[in-house]
Amino acid sequence: MSAVPFHYVDLRTFCYSTEDEKRVEAALRTFLPDDVDIEREESEGHHGDRILVLSARLERADEMRHALTKLAEFEDIDVLMDELDQRIDDNCAFFIQLDKQAAFNGDVELGSGLMFRGKVEAYPAKKEKAVAAAREALEALAEEGEL
Repeated sequence: MSAVPFHYVDLRTFCYSTEDEKRVEAALRTFLPDDVDIEREESEGHHGDRILVLSARLERADEMRHALTKLAEFEDIDVLMDELDQRIDDNCAFFIQLDKQAAFNGDVELGSGLMFRGKVEAYPAKKEKAVAAAREALEALAEEGEL
């Protein structure tokens, strides 16, 4: 297996008062290894409603590899590769919005509700280098099924 081209991966979602917390956690866990803890932070919406923020940071290579391998199950991975220039910012952060309901069902689809953010390793830390590194990693995942 080759090196994971990320310093870390952050996954985050919100659980609104109308949602079942266990289902929202299950959606997030789709991208997490079993041994990773989920942080919970309570917040308040505009109208005083409770919002629970569920998040996890993956820093170990095996953890990130797990999340990226799941991401590679996305049927249109070519769409992500075509949009890398728009999905990676000047700070080398890679952003994807994923569908929370699809994740609950164990599927990977672009949508909303679940944020996937990875800090791409690039030397020097330039957007162009980050795009190239992310492209190489996604191509390896798409072709071989592993990183």
